[in-house]
Amino acid sequence: MKNSRRDFIRKSSMAGMATYMGSLGFTARSYRNIIGANDRVRVGVVGFSDRFRGAHVPSFLKSCKELNFDMIAVSDIWKKRREEGSAWLAQKFDHPVKACANNDELYNIREVDAVMISTADFQHAWHTTEAVKAGRDTYTEKPLAETMEDNRAVLKAVKESGRIVQIGSQRRSGANYQAACDFVKAGKFGSLVMVELTWNVNQPGRWRRPDLVPLLKEEDTDWKRFLINRPYEPFDPRKYLEFRLFWPYSSGIPGQWMSHQIDTVHWFSGLPHPRSVAVNGGIYAWKDGRKNADTLTAVFDYGPLNDPSSGFQVLFASRQNNAAGDVKEIYYSVGGTMNLDTNKISPEGGLNEKYAKAMGMQADLLPELSLNEMTPKVSTDANTGGDFLTEAHVRNWMECVRSRKQPNAPIEAGYHHAIAVIMANAAYRTGEKVTFDEKTQEVMAGGKPFKY
Repeated sequence: MKNSRRDFIRKSSMAGMATYMGSLGFTARSYRNIIGANDRVRVGVVGFSDRFRGAHVPSFLKSCKELNFDMIAVSDIWKKRREEGSAWLAQKFDHPVKACANNDELYNIREVDAVMISTADFQHAWHTTEAVKAGRDTYTEKPLAETMEDNRAVLKAVKESGRIVQIGSQRRSGANYQAACDFVKAGKFGSLVMVELTWNVNQPGRWRRPDLVPLLKEEDTDWKRFLINRPYEPFDPRKYLEFRLFWPYSSGIPGQWMSHQIDTVHWFSGLPHPRSVAVNGGIYAWKDGRKNADTLTAVFDYGPLNDPSSGFQVLFASRQNNAAGDVKEIYYSVGGTMNLDTNKISPEGGLNEKYAKAMGMQADLLPELSLNEMTPKVSTDANTGGDFLTEAHVRNWMECVRSRKQPNAPIEAGYHHAIAVIMANAAYRTGEKVTFDEKTQEVMAGGKPFKY
């Protein structure tokens, strides 16, 4: 009798609250997804990937007990990964983890409050749209989108849903990057004139999966679901597992690496996207059947759209066949340099007194400053996107799922980096100087919207 009475009171209270919330415009689904401060947040996994296993889970484990988060289900359309993911996560979290054959099954689990998405590059936007329409918050890996059609659709869906979406641009949660951004936005650095971005490796096996490719059989996965909105073609395990090498499943270097670095340009400058870009590159070393470049150089023009006389240039260069130069982000103003490899601000290269005086000007050199000393807990190798950045970024997402505040890398950050990625990819594939049409929100190549 006591239990029955308690249940009756609880259900009556919930019914009354639901009626009240409905009068405020909340749907039953949106009400269900308001998470109380003491409620456990249950997370599902969309794609049991290397990135998820190697970075997301270790980062999640750092904060999940303190913030009362858990992982309860994994969705992967490949039977092998689905079963491996369920078993591996069960061991990590010390309880069974549901294996779902697809995302429909995952979202039928009402207890799932949020998801972490790390699927193929071209699927991120689609899977995020799917998640927020199902009433779930997301942590979505970059690049957000590889076509403007997908990019516009996911932005619209997220804005309409009111869900919390963190894009996996983890530099935005790095203390040194935040200090650098504050320094630039406060006007202390002076006007940007040039940014040099570099990302070099020497890895013929990068993005290859030669051991896994023979194991993937069409009957063990859902090829049509994998393709989503890409044109149909016969089953190809290489395109499934090595998607980063093949357009239209990935742009390769722009989507994987440039998206991280170009995001800091948008963040620091306050500009949403480039005015134009020209690109050159090719497959110069790794003749393994890939369709995406192993070497690529992009030259971007940034600045106010209504003032072509002002702005700055961004040079992005990347190669997979010689690692000299490593990963670098260097910002230049007339007064000096900000090097995010060394975390140093310096007068290097600035206008000195001799040359300023010759033109009747005054030297205005930057001081010697250390970003490490401007903010706590900064690592000097922050430019590499080390685990501490992902840990901070995942934690920020978890905190925002609770607080409902916007995360460090909201959907707009992903939308804008995706524009730059799509512009670079369009320029590489068409050989045209590519621009962006603000009115139509289309990437323009040769006077026409770029289509794959």
